[in-house]
Amino acid sequence: MKKLDRQDKDGTRLPIKIDSTSNGEYAPIAISPVNVRANQLALQLATENAKHKGQTRRKFLVSSCGAASTLLAFNQANAYAGRRGGFFDLRHESALDAGSAAAQVEGNEFILDVQGHYVNPQGSWLGNIPLFARPYATMDKARCDADSDGFYYSYLHCLAENEFIKDIFLDSDTDIMVLSFVPSARESEPVTIEDADRTRKIVEQLQGAKRLMIHGRVNPNQPGDLEGMDELAQNWDISAFKTYTQYGPDGVGFYLHEDPGLAMIERARRLGVRNICVHKGLPFGPQTYQHSQCQDIGIVAKMFPDMNFLVYHSGFVAEVEEQDFVAGAGRDGIDTLIQSLLDNGVTPNSNVYAELGSTWRFLMRDPNNAAHALGKLFKYVGEDNVLWGTDSIWYGSPQDQIQAFRTFQISAEYRDRFGYPEITPELRKKVFGLNAAKPYDISTVEIRLLNGNDQVAQEKRSYQENPQPSFLTHGPKNRREFLNFLKWS
Repeated sequence: MKKLDRQDKDGTRLPIKIDSTSNGEYAPIAISPVNVRANQLALQLATENAKHKGQTRRKFLVSSCGAASTLLAFNQANAYAGRRGGFFDLRHESALDAGSAAAQVEGNEFILDVQGHYVNPQGSWLGNIPLFARPYATMDKARCDADSDGFYYSYLHCLAENEFIKDIFLDSDTDIMVLSFVPSARESEPVTIEDADRTRKIVEQLQGAKRLMIHGRVNPNQPGDLEGMDELAQNWDISAFKTYTQYGPDGVGFYLHEDPGLAMIERARRLGVRNICVHKGLPFGPQTYQHSQCQDIGIVAKMFPDMNFLVYHSGFVAEVEEQDFVAGAGRDGIDTLIQSLLDNGVTPNSNVYAELGSTWRFLMRDPNNAAHALGKLFKYVGEDNVLWGTDSIWYGSPQDQIQAFRTFQISAEYRDRFGYPEITPELRKKVFGLNAAKPYDISTVEIRLLNGNDQVAQEKRSYQENPQPSFLTHGPKNRREFLNFLKWS
């Protein structure tokens, strides 16, 4: 694994990253004044705590104490703003006591991240992109590859295979990653199925266990995609089909319970691929907005009880404030998923799964929103059917998302008022990986192998003797970058 040296030598980047970065599927949303204050307070406390421990700020922030100190600062800012629906459950001494911090932000859970991304910085898809469409204009100094040819390819290497492997398997506790796809036509795919398979083989050469799995992208309203499902299933050992119901070559989406959605599900069923991963929520924009909502999920789940429907992003809409669910209220966001399940008699812990990619990353901004969103998913989708996903590497290494979820707790007040469960260590283990092991067919034997002594584990132990996380995020951070990003598709 190539180790890219883009460390933050001055210690100005926080290990828990709260910023405006998006995954490119929604316009970046500026952080709130509370988040700005939280980041400022975290950096201030890091300076003080590093001095107290006789360390540089960079060395302190890389440590478990650095992560704990940052989360405690977020708690302080949120509490001051009256956000008390949830909190990061950390002892105050963890900011300075390494043992206490490690016990809370570190862990050995099996972690299966069901949504990862990268791009091929030298793929044929670049021929379709205007040279002026540089989505990462703020990354001028991020020389991700010293061998890259000029600025244009420099920032693309920040999103490339080497960085993906480092961010996921060295700088985070992730055991297995599922490599997914973005909505695009075949000729515009930033990562093709061939690229994904090559990356999988690179990871396989490092060990004997199953570390990287891949989706097959299909948009059934796009010419050739339905027919292409046969090759994806038969030749590429895919774990699921990934689709985007709001996407279409003519700008019009589709519903799963109508053609061509039904044709896609029926074909997947015939091919023996039981997992349909569908992007819901995080709408691309106002056009065909209704197809980004979840009203069709319950219908097809009831029609096809032998198929699994993995709802990527859980129907979450970043601009919608999550509240307690009220049947028939007609609210957008996660409530469209819950209402669809109730309307169709789909019980918790059945064949509908709610995935947290980008959703949890956004919820980290506001503990009230987080408490409602997670509480509702556990209550109505089921504690066995909420799946861990991070949408990395758009947000850099997912370790900060892991540490934040590892310590997040729904307040006793919200649990009592709304019937949400306590987030116990057992529930965290389910969300982190045990829940996804069922639809993704990961056996307990394979899980044990991942905790063994394969080459990935050996390289990680060696790397952790002197870790060099970048604490960078890679997706578009403002409207200009986002609009340029859209030109890529």
